Order: sequence, then C-alpha cells, then structure tokens
Amino acid sequence: MEKRPFDQLGLSADLLKAVAKMGFEEASPIQTAVIPTILAGRDVVGQSSTGSGKTAAFAIPAIERVDPKIRAVQVLILCPTRELAVQVAEEAGKLALFKRGVMGVPIYGGQSYERQFRALAAGSQVVIGTPGRVMDHMERGTLKLDQLKLVILDETDRMLDMGFRDDIEHILKAVPATRQLLFFSATIPRAIQDLISRYSKDPAWIKIESVAQNAPQVEQTYFEVDRRSKIEALTRLIDVNDFRYGIIFCSTKIMVDDLDEHLHSRGYMTDRLHGDISQTQRDRVMGKFRERKFEFLVATDVAARGLDVDDLEVVFNFDLPNDAEDYTHRIGRTGRAGRKGQAFTFVSGQEIYKLQSMVRWARLDIRRGKVPSLDEVEEARTSVFFEKIRSTLEAKTFKPHDRMIDRLLDQGYASTDICSALIHMLQGSGGGAPSGAGKSAPASAPTSFNPPGAAQHKPAPAWAKAAVTKAQTQAPAAEAGVTDQGAPPVADDGGDDEDFPSGKKSKYERPARTGREPGMVPIFINVGRKQLITPADVVGKIAGVTRLPATIVGAIDIHQRHTLADVAEEHVGTVLAKLTGIRIKGVEVAPTLAQAETP
Repeated sequence: MEKRPFDQLGLSADLLKAVAKMGFEEASPIQTAVIPTILAGRDVVGQSSTGSGKTAAFAIPAIERVDPKIRAVQVLILCPTRELAVQVAEEAGKLALFKRGVMGVPIYGGQSYERQFRALAAGSQVVIGTPGRVMDHMERGTLKLDQLKLVILDETDRMLDMGFRDDIEHILKAVPATRQLLFFSATIPRAIQDLISRYSKDPAWIKIESVAQNAPQVEQTYFEVDRRSKIEALTRLIDVNDFRYGIIFCSTKIMVDDLDEHLHSRGYMTDRLHGDISQTQRDRVMGKFRERKFEFLVATDVAARGLDVDDLEVVFNFDLPNDAEDYTHRIGRTGRAGRKGQAFTFVSGQEIYKLQSMVRWARLDIRRGKVPSLDEVEEARTSVFFEKIRSTLEAKTFKPHDRMIDRLLDQGYASTDICSALIHMLQGSGGGAPSGAGKSAPASAPTSFNPPGAAQHKPAPAWAKAAVTKAQTQAPAAEAGVTDQGAPPVADDGGDDEDFPSGKKSKYERPARTGREPGMVPIFINVGRKQLITPADVVGKIAGVTRLPATIVGAIDIHQRHTLADVAEEHVGTVLAKLTGIRIKGVEVAPTLAQAETP
C-alpha cells in the first residue's frame, strides 16, 4: 500500500507542526489509509498489528476532532494493558502539543485514583485507559461520556483474550449512539466480528498485511541505552568493530544535523541527508558516499529512500523507526549481494515495548547486545593498530630509516624504547590518533559539567591578564549569563534576550565575575543562548575535538549570541585550532582569543 506525505491527508497546521516535531516525514501505509477515513466520520475496522504505525493512525485524527472549548471527554481509547495505555497517552500528548487547550489522561489500575480524579475533573478531553478502570470511573460517576465523539478499541483481540469482552460491551452500551467507533486488531476472530456487527455502522474495512521482511544475511542486535549515552555507545561500537562504511538513521532532521556535528568533532568522516537538503547537494553527497570518500552517512528515512549502495558494513538505528516496515527497509541496506551485514538499534525507556511489537509484526530475528566497555574499546584500538603495523612490515611498503635508528642506538637507547616512543607519538597528542585506531571521546569527557577546582596551572602571562581585564571592562555587568554552575540566563542590556522582557532582570541574576582562575585564558566562541548552548556542549566539544582532559576548561559564561570559556593557557592554541570550522548546534565556529573581540 502506498505512503503519502502528511500534508496531503487533510490535517490542520497544528497537527502538521506536531507531526513534524516528532520526526514523521511521511505517513505509513496504515496511516495513509486510515486518517482520511476517520476524518470523514466513518467507523473503521483496521486489521494491523502494533508496530505498523497504527497508534498515530488513530491518535492524529482523534486529536484533530477534539474541540478545545468543550471541557469534557470527547475521545475514549481502550487498551488491554497499562503499559500500552501509557505508551498511547505519551504519543497522543506529543501530537496534541500545539493544539492549545487539549488535555489527555491515562487511567489504569495500580495508579492513584486521586490523580485520575483531578485530571478528569479538570476537563480532560482524551481518555486512554484499560476497560476495568474505565468502567470503574463510569460507575463512580467521575467519567462522563455524554459528549463523547470517538471510541477507539486498540488491540481488540488481546482485550478479548484477557477477558474484557463484558467490560467492553458495558462501555459501548453506555456511550452516545452518535459516536464514531474504531476497531484495531491484528486478527478479526468471530467474537470481534460480532462486536463490529452489533455496535458499528457501515465500517470501512482496512487491512495491512503482515509480511516477514527479515533479511537473512543481516545480524540484528539492539541495545538498551539512555538517550544521553547514545553517542558514546555509537562511537564505541564503531571502534570495537572497526566499521568504516555505513548509514546511521535518525528520526528527525534536527537529530541528523546534531549527530553529524558530534561525530565530526570526534574525528569521524561523515556527511548528512534529510528533507532540507537540496537535490544538487544530495547528488553530491551520494556521489562521495558511493566513492567511499567519507565513512558514515547520517540520514532520515525519507532522504535515504532509494539509495543504491550494495557494500555497507553496518546500519545503525540511532533512533527507533516509526514502524516495522521502515525498520526492515533500513536494515535491508546492508547484507546485500551475498555479503553479511550488521544492524544495530538503540532503544531507551518505553521504546522497548515498541521494538517488541515490531519483532512480532515483521517476525524479526533480533538479539539483545551489551555496549562495549572502555577497556574493550581500548583493546580493539590496540588490536587494529597492531594489525596495521604487522601488515606494513609484511608488505615492506615503508621507507627505511636506518641512519636515524642507528643514531638513536649509538646514543644508548634500547630498540624497544625507540619503538615504544614512536608508537606513543602516533597514538598520543603528539601525532594524533592513528588511522583506524578508533576515535571515541576520552573517558574523562563529561556528560555534565563540573568546574575543575583543584587543577593547578602555571601563572598566566601578561597578555592573558590583559585579555581578562579587557573582557571584564567591556562586558556589561548584566551579561553574567549562564555560568558553570548552570544558573538561568540574564537579559542583555540591549533588550533582545529571548528569555526575559526588555529591561527586566531575572531573580536568579548573578554579579559579573571579577576574575579567572590562575593559568586560564578566555576564548570567544560565536554561539550562545540563541542556539540553546549549554556548558556541557562546550566542554564536550572541546574535549572531543582536542582529545584533551575536560579539566582544561574552566568557568563558562554563556551570553545571548556568544560564549566566553576559560581554557588552560598551555592548551589554548590547540583548542582554537581544533575548534575552528567545527559546527556547534548547526553554526560553524570561529573561536578567537577574547581580547580580539568586543562582547
């Protein structure tokens, strides 16, 4: 069945904005077929398993039909389990984000009645619940259905298997006769057909076939990873397996840009594709990718559709796809032409339930994996470097340097020490990481920033002290901004701050700093609060591109359009050189010493 863009399905601007924010670029087959039918007011019987994108298929038109001015229940969604009810409620909440005045509440057993009472009394228009708890609220009089417009039965076959038939019939008999009724089920046994014939009026039957699309040559693994740890997990897996050619899929255009930026800063050769990339640029990127002029393509599903690349080593699902069909299309891009490929998928929190549903829907063969430890990554780097040295020795493709080696031996240095020094130069800060030796951020790179309190540096030279003095005298006192302690921002004197009205000061305003730590030099970075920069972004970027410890960064002042960061004087040259040209939040950075700019 065909797929269509969401803007061709008759949705309002509020829903299209929410759909875009969630990263949906194109409706799945079930969404394409169901959404216009529901909006037309017809009852629907949708035969489709979880994992095909059906939650959004019924939630989008349901929210579209809600009248925010009516503070009463207008949509009732019945689910077989509390886990599914929570999952559906979360997705419905995201879809209703830009439709002001629309509220929803999940109600299920095991949760406090008081919380549910308050939400229902406040006028929630969308109720997502299990049949038993819904019927309980109806009997208590806390759930009134006299203004109900839409009733949705999600996974109807599972609800009947769990013994909810009597509860469902009790609920359907109590709702208004004018309501619209939707059934969604993986199978339509006789019991469900009876419910449809008794309570539905001329329903549209829409069936999406479940097809096993598993790629036999693809080894599939998933990892349960916290969202904040995905980048570290990704780079460790790349380094341990020594991958050099693959695609990394993200769900949104913003995530594609952000991940491409982070991987660039860690030394990986990447490029990106998404819906905002022009056709000319797309052709250029794909030409370079086919010629293997960079290692990894970071892309969304729509941008990567139709790619003709046969020898990919790996596909990463950095973000879980919207449905099982997109998943199988993604992983099918590796393991082609008789080669064996690998597909790695990251899931976090409630996404594990969505993945399990996809496994059932497409009959996937996927196993759980463990993210490599730092020791395993280091061992893999060492092994790769060892093999590179060994193969170079065997191939004899190197130029002899006997005279230099003899000079060192004559001066009393042991041959093993000479070799060790050369390897240290190649692997350490002197010569950068060897090619193929892995590029993950150092273990010291932080996920949250704590300023180094005990770091000892030599005293700053006169030119550095002058830079500090100039930065202090030229910067307005009100521009204390976000410091390393993470205090909220303060409005600029110019009145262009987005966080506070012109002329008003935050109650969290802190006085401007009067000095810097000894041995630290301020640098000016041309990104700030306008790009939603955080201290962790600054420290992580500096540590990533320089491969130096995070302790070389001191206090950080984030202003509206720029950032001042203290850097250890002995490393300031390296930091400026490595940061130049790197993108932070989509902006190309041009760092300078602070005295070279007027804040």
